[in-house]
Amino acid sequence: MMRLRIVPVLAVAVASLAFGTLSFAAGASSDTAQLFQSKCSMCHGKDGKGFPAIHTPDFTSPKWQAATSDKLIKETITNGKKGTAMPAFSNKLKPEQIDALAKYIRTFNSAKK
Repeated sequence: MMRLRIVPVLAVAVASLAFGTLSFAAGASSDTAQLFQSKCSMCHGKDGKGFPAIHTPDFTSPKWQAATSDKLIKETITNGKKGTAMPAFSNKLKPEQIDALAKYIRTFNSAKK
């Protein structure tokens, strides 16, 4: 009876590892995806498309992706954007988290999909 319970547990563990590896290989760890969901998605959308009503950028836009440097993305996350609701995260996130979020934002580029 014990052997029957171990198989499903092992299957779930293997699937979890496989999906974790796939998301990491795609350029975003699940931690970074969760960080985006908790800190960014309320204004930028879970899918990165933003909300025109509040003037947030569409991260899936190839035009936005091409016009926005990695440096500018990191600076905006770090220091916020004056005249907008975008807050500074320099005192809320570690530099490596900001770097990871900038890379994660690049994964929304619809031109690469």
